[in-house]
Amino acid sequence: MQLIARWLNNPLAKKVPELTVYFWIVKVLTTGMGETTSDYFVHTYNPYVVVVVAALVLGVVVLAQLALRAYDAWAYWLAVSMVAVFGTMAAGIVHVYMGVPYQWSASAYAAATIAIFLLWWLSERTLSVHSIFTRRREIFYWAAVLATFAMGTAVGDMTAVTFRLGFFASGVLFAVFIALPGLAYRFLRLNEIVAFWIAYIITRPLGASFADWLAVPASQGGLNLGKGPVSIALWVLILGFVAFLAFSRKDTPPADA
Repeated sequence: MQLIARWLNNPLAKKVPELTVYFWIVKVLTTGMGETTSDYFVHTYNPYVVVVVAALVLGVVVLAQLALRAYDAWAYWLAVSMVAVFGTMAAGIVHVYMGVPYQWSASAYAAATIAIFLLWWLSERTLSVHSIFTRRREIFYWAAVLATFAMGTAVGDMTAVTFRLGFFASGVLFAVFIALPGLAYRFLRLNEIVAFWIAYIITRPLGASFADWLAVPASQGGLNLGKGPVSIALWVLILGFVAFLAFSRKDTPPADA
Protein backbone atom coordinates (compact mmCIF):
# COMPACT_ATOMS: atom_id res chain seq x y z
CA MET A 1 0.00 0.00 0.00
CA GLN A 2 2.84 2.37 0.81
CA LEU A 3 4.40 1.64 -2.57
CA ILE A 4 1.13 2.48 -4.36
CA ALA A 5 0.68 5.64 -2.29
CA ARG A 6 4.23 6.72 -3.12
CA TRP A 7 3.63 6.04 -6.83
CA LEU A 8 0.40 8.06 -6.78
CA ASN A 9 1.74 11.02 -4.83
CA ASN A 10 5.37 11.19 -5.94
CA PRO A 11 5.98 14.73 -7.33
CA LEU A 12 6.54 14.82 -11.09
CA ALA A 13 7.04 17.45 -13.74
CA LYS A 14 3.80 18.90 -15.06
CA LYS A 15 2.08 16.24 -17.18
CA VAL A 16 -0.23 18.32 -19.40
CA PRO A 17 0.61 20.89 -22.09
CA GLU A 18 0.49 24.64 -21.79
CA LEU A 19 -2.86 26.13 -22.81
CA THR A 20 -1.74 27.74 -26.04
CA VAL A 21 -3.80 28.20 -29.20
CA TYR A 22 -2.28 24.91 -30.41
CA PHE A 23 -3.89 23.12 -27.48
CA TRP A 24 -7.37 24.24 -28.52
CA ILE A 25 -6.78 23.52 -32.22
CA VAL A 26 -5.59 19.96 -31.62
CA LYS A 27 -8.31 19.39 -29.01
CA VAL A 28 -11.06 20.32 -31.49
CA LEU A 29 -9.43 18.16 -34.18
CA THR A 30 -9.40 15.16 -31.83
CA THR A 31 -13.08 15.62 -31.05
CA GLY A 32 -14.01 15.53 -34.72
CA MET A 33 -11.66 12.62 -35.37
CA GLY A 34 -13.08 10.67 -32.43
CA GLU A 35 -16.61 11.09 -33.77
CA THR A 36 -15.94 9.93 -37.33
CA THR A 37 -13.40 7.22 -36.43
CA SER A 38 -15.73 5.71 -33.86
CA ASP A 39 -18.70 5.79 -36.23
CA TYR A 40 -16.67 4.25 -39.04
CA PHE A 41 -15.44 1.27 -37.03
CA VAL A 42 -18.70 0.69 -35.14
CA HIS A 43 -20.74 0.62 -38.34
CA THR A 44 -18.17 -1.36 -40.35
CA TYR A 45 -17.26 -4.11 -37.89
CA ASN A 46 -18.87 -5.87 -34.93
CA PRO A 47 -19.61 -2.96 -32.58
CA TYR A 48 -19.08 -4.95 -29.37
CA VAL A 49 -15.66 -6.20 -30.51
CA VAL A 50 -14.73 -2.68 -31.61
CA VAL A 51 -15.67 -1.23 -28.22
CA VAL A 52 -13.67 -3.88 -26.33
CA VAL A 53 -10.60 -3.33 -28.54
CA ALA A 54 -10.90 0.45 -28.18
CA ALA A 55 -11.15 0.10 -24.39
CA LEU A 56 -8.03 -2.07 -24.29
CA VAL A 57 -6.06 0.34 -26.47
CA LEU A 58 -7.25 3.26 -24.36
CA GLY A 59 -6.12 1.48 -21.20
CA VAL A 60 -2.66 0.82 -22.65
CA VAL A 61 -2.06 4.39 -23.86
CA VAL A 62 -3.33 5.97 -20.63
CA LEU A 63 -1.12 3.66 -18.54
CA ALA A 64 1.81 4.61 -20.78
CA GLN A 65 0.98 8.28 -20.20
CA LEU A 66 0.80 7.72 -16.43
CA ALA A 67 4.17 5.96 -16.45
CA LEU A 68 5.92 9.05 -17.83
CA ARG A 69 7.48 11.51 -15.42
CA ALA A 70 7.05 14.59 -17.61
CA TYR A 71 4.93 15.88 -20.47
CA ASP A 72 5.44 14.22 -23.84
CA ALA A 73 3.42 15.56 -26.77
CA TRP A 74 3.13 12.21 -28.57
CA ALA A 75 2.00 10.26 -25.50
CA TYR A 76 -0.38 12.94 -24.29
CA TRP A 77 -2.20 13.53 -27.57
CA LEU A 78 -2.36 9.81 -28.35
CA ALA A 79 -4.15 9.36 -25.03
CA VAL A 80 -6.52 12.25 -25.82
CA SER A 81 -7.21 10.79 -29.27
CA MET A 82 -8.10 7.38 -27.85
CA VAL A 83 -10.29 9.00 -25.20
CA ALA A 84 -12.05 10.80 -28.06
CA VAL A 85 -12.68 7.55 -29.92
CA PHE A 86 -13.79 5.55 -26.88
CA GLY A 87 -15.82 8.42 -25.41
CA THR A 88 -17.79 8.62 -28.65
CA MET A 89 -18.40 4.87 -28.56
CA ALA A 90 -19.56 5.04 -24.94
CA ALA A 91 -22.22 7.59 -25.84
CA GLY A 92 -23.18 6.03 -29.17
CA ILE A 93 -23.52 2.44 -27.98
CA VAL A 94 -25.79 3.48 -25.12
CA HIS A 95 -28.13 5.25 -27.57
CA VAL A 96 -28.04 3.06 -30.66
CA TYR A 97 -27.85 -0.41 -29.13
CA MET A 98 -29.54 0.17 -25.76
CA GLY A 99 -32.16 2.66 -26.90
CA VAL A 100 -31.34 5.27 -24.26
CA PRO A 101 -32.44 8.75 -25.44
CA TYR A 102 -29.66 11.32 -25.79
CA GLN A 103 -31.31 13.49 -23.12
CA TRP A 104 -30.91 10.71 -20.57
CA SER A 105 -27.39 9.68 -21.57
CA ALA A 106 -26.24 13.31 -21.64
CA SER A 107 -27.70 13.81 -18.15
CA ALA A 108 -26.06 10.62 -16.86
CA TYR A 109 -22.65 11.59 -18.25
CA ALA A 110 -23.07 15.11 -16.87
CA ALA A 111 -23.77 13.62 -13.43
CA ALA A 112 -20.67 11.42 -13.77
CA THR A 113 -18.58 14.46 -14.75
CA ILE A 114 -19.81 16.44 -11.75
CA ALA A 115 -19.11 13.48 -9.45
CA ILE A 116 -15.54 13.19 -10.75
CA PHE A 117 -14.94 16.92 -10.31
CA LEU A 118 -16.36 16.72 -6.77
CA LEU A 119 -14.13 13.78 -5.80
CA TRP A 120 -11.15 15.50 -7.42
CA TRP A 121 -11.81 18.69 -5.46
CA LEU A 122 -12.35 16.88 -2.15
CA SER A 123 -9.11 14.95 -2.65
CA GLU A 124 -6.84 17.67 -4.07
CA ARG A 125 -8.58 20.99 -3.34
CA THR A 126 -7.95 22.09 -6.91
CA LEU A 127 -9.25 21.31 -10.40
CA SER A 128 -6.54 23.30 -12.15
CA VAL A 129 -4.80 21.64 -15.08
CA HIS A 130 -1.72 23.62 -14.10
CA SER A 131 -1.39 21.44 -11.00
CA ILE A 132 -1.17 18.01 -12.67
CA PHE A 133 2.17 16.99 -11.18
CA THR A 134 1.22 13.80 -9.30
CA ARG A 135 -0.23 10.62 -10.74
CA ARG A 136 -3.21 10.78 -8.42
CA ARG A 137 -4.18 14.16 -9.87
CA GLU A 138 -3.51 12.85 -13.34
CA ILE A 139 -5.89 9.94 -12.81
CA PHE A 140 -8.62 12.40 -11.80
CA TYR A 141 -7.75 14.46 -14.87
CA TRP A 142 -8.10 11.57 -17.33
CA ALA A 143 -11.32 10.41 -15.69
CA ALA A 144 -12.73 13.92 -16.12
CA VAL A 145 -11.53 14.07 -19.74
CA LEU A 146 -13.24 10.76 -20.56
CA ALA A 147 -16.49 11.81 -18.87
CA THR A 148 -16.53 15.18 -20.65
CA PHE A 149 -15.97 13.49 -24.02
CA ALA A 150 -18.89 11.11 -23.48
CA MET A 151 -21.13 13.91 -22.24
CA GLY A 152 -20.17 16.23 -25.11
CA THR A 153 -20.87 13.49 -27.64
CA ALA A 154 -24.36 12.92 -26.26
CA VAL A 155 -25.08 16.67 -26.11
CA GLY A 156 -23.92 17.23 -29.70
CA ASP A 157 -26.04 14.36 -31.04
CA MET A 158 -28.97 15.57 -28.95
CA THR A 159 -28.96 19.03 -30.54
CA ALA A 160 -28.32 17.72 -34.05
CA VAL A 161 -30.66 14.71 -34.07
CA THR A 162 -33.15 14.92 -31.21
CA PHE A 163 -33.69 18.67 -31.50
CA ARG A 164 -33.33 18.44 -35.30
CA LEU A 165 -30.95 21.34 -35.68
CA GLY A 166 -28.73 19.37 -38.03
CA PHE A 167 -24.97 18.96 -37.73
CA PHE A 168 -23.92 22.25 -39.32
CA ALA A 169 -26.33 24.36 -37.27
CA SER A 170 -25.22 22.50 -34.12
CA GLY A 171 -21.60 23.26 -34.95
CA VAL A 172 -22.39 26.95 -35.37
CA LEU A 173 -24.33 26.92 -32.10
CA PHE A 174 -21.40 25.44 -30.17
CA ALA A 175 -18.95 27.78 -31.93
CA VAL A 176 -20.93 30.62 -30.34
CA PHE A 177 -21.17 28.85 -26.99
CA ILE A 178 -17.43 28.21 -26.74
CA ALA A 179 -16.76 31.95 -26.77
CA LEU A 180 -19.02 32.56 -23.77
CA PRO A 181 -16.76 31.25 -20.97
CA GLY A 182 -13.86 33.31 -22.33
CA LEU A 183 -15.99 36.44 -22.44
CA ALA A 184 -17.35 35.71 -18.95
CA TYR A 185 -13.80 35.29 -17.66
CA ARG A 186 -12.67 38.50 -19.38
CA PHE A 187 -15.56 40.78 -18.45
CA LEU A 188 -17.50 39.10 -15.62
CA ARG A 189 -14.56 37.68 -13.66
CA LEU A 190 -15.67 34.07 -14.04
CA ASN A 191 -13.23 31.76 -12.27
CA GLU A 192 -10.54 30.73 -14.78
CA ILE A 193 -10.76 27.04 -13.86
CA VAL A 194 -14.53 27.02 -14.36
CA ALA A 195 -14.11 28.89 -17.66
CA PHE A 196 -11.51 26.38 -18.85
CA TRP A 197 -13.60 23.29 -18.12
CA ILE A 198 -16.74 24.78 -19.69
CA ALA A 199 -14.81 25.56 -22.87
CA TYR A 200 -13.15 22.14 -22.74
CA ILE A 201 -16.51 20.39 -22.61
CA ILE A 202 -17.90 22.46 -25.49
CA THR A 203 -14.99 21.53 -27.77
CA ARG A 204 -16.45 18.01 -27.95
CA PRO A 205 -19.82 18.78 -29.59
CA LEU A 206 -18.19 21.61 -31.57
CA GLY A 207 -15.65 19.41 -33.35
CA ALA A 208 -17.94 16.41 -33.62
CA SER A 209 -20.80 18.41 -35.16
CA PHE A 210 -18.65 19.82 -37.96
CA ALA A 211 -16.96 16.45 -38.57
CA ASP A 212 -20.36 14.77 -38.89
CA TRP A 213 -21.51 17.54 -41.23
CA LEU A 214 -18.54 16.83 -43.48
CA ALA A 215 -19.06 13.06 -43.37
CA VAL A 216 -22.77 12.28 -43.42
CA PRO A 217 -24.90 11.99 -46.60
CA ALA A 218 -26.82 14.93 -48.04
CA SER A 219 -30.04 13.30 -46.82
CA GLN A 220 -28.79 14.02 -43.30
CA GLY A 221 -27.71 17.54 -44.16
CA GLY A 222 -24.04 16.73 -44.72
CA LEU A 223 -21.47 16.96 -47.49
CA ASN A 224 -21.23 13.17 -47.91
CA LEU A 225 -17.42 12.98 -47.77
CA GLY A 226 -17.64 9.75 -45.79
CA LYS A 227 -16.62 8.78 -42.26
CA GLY A 228 -13.44 7.03 -43.40
CA PRO A 229 -11.97 9.84 -45.53
CA VAL A 230 -12.83 12.51 -42.92
CA SER A 231 -11.23 10.38 -40.20
CA ILE A 232 -8.04 9.96 -42.20
CA ALA A 233 -7.86 13.68 -42.97
CA LEU A 234 -8.29 14.58 -39.29
CA TRP A 235 -5.71 12.00 -38.17
CA VAL A 236 -3.22 13.49 -40.65
CA LEU A 237 -3.87 17.01 -39.33
CA ILE A 238 -3.49 15.84 -35.73
CA LEU A 239 -0.22 14.04 -36.49
CA GLY A 240 1.09 17.14 -38.23
CA PHE A 241 0.30 19.44 -35.33
CA VAL A 242 1.66 17.01 -32.73
CA ALA A 243 4.87 16.54 -34.71
CA PHE A 244 5.25 20.32 -34.82
CA LEU A 245 4.64 20.61 -31.07
CA ALA A 246 7.02 17.75 -30.25
CA PHE A 247 9.75 19.35 -32.35
CA SER A 248 9.21 22.99 -31.39
CA ARG A 249 8.18 22.29 -27.76
CA LYS A 250 5.88 25.29 -27.95
CA ASP A 251 3.39 23.68 -25.58
CA THR A 252 5.94 22.14 -23.20
CA PRO A 253 5.52 23.40 -19.61
CA PRO A 254 8.25 25.92 -18.71
CA ALA A 255 9.83 23.73 -16.05
CA ASP A 256 10.56 21.09 -18.69
CA ALA A 257 11.58 23.31 -21.57
